[in-house]
Amino acid sequence: MTFSGWPESLVTFYSELEVNNTKAFWEANRHVYDEEVRAPMEALLAELEDEFGTAKIFRPHRDVRFSKDKTPYKTQVAAAFHTADGGGFYVRASADGLGAGGGYYQLARDQLERLRHAAADEATGEELAELIRATAGRTGVEVHSEMLRTAPRGWDRDHPRIDLLRRKNLTWMREAEPGPTVHTRRAVRFVRDTFRHGAPLLAWLDRHVGASTEPRRR
Repeated sequence: MTFSGWPESLVTFYSELEVNNTKAFWEANRHVYDEEVRAPMEALLAELEDEFGTAKIFRPHRDVRFSKDKTPYKTQVAAAFHTADGGGFYVRASADGLGAGGGYYQLARDQLERLRHAAADEATGEELAELIRATAGRTGVEVHSEMLRTAPRGWDRDHPRIDLLRRKNLTWMREAEPGPTVHTRRAVRFVRDTFRHGAPLLAWLDRHVGASTEPRRR
């Protein structure tokens, strides 16, 4: 399948799923998901594979075991190109449009410790600060982090890069509303350009944080 954008039925499908998030609706419309939601995502990923590697599409079912929200299905289709545990490039499509970005979403304890030491170092910390500024400097790109309220334990709250030390993760995202960027081949360029733009920041994280060596949590 050659990627030519998602049909407008993607917006209709997810808008209706948000209202009627039930097994009955899903089973009645499974063919829409397979043919008009997942298949275009597979085609998009195939076009990006030579440059960014193999991606994995996330399953459409939600893990509701520990959630108060028991709705069974996700209201977006998403995929990730992993470079390390919890890190890589990311793309999603939903009724709200198209999103692309990357970074390190979930950090294990050893990864978080490496991030803080690299951020505290004058050379690597200033490099990270400049990469964040450059990534956020492009129109439409936002850099996100979950932040501690104060300095992490063992670190000086007056450290010159305390804003970096307080970060619990580090990602960037660029959004496009439903329209030509989503429903035509413009989506390929949108995602590719967004990945390339944030690639230096992701490369820094790969070098200085990398994969966790701790046992994977169940």
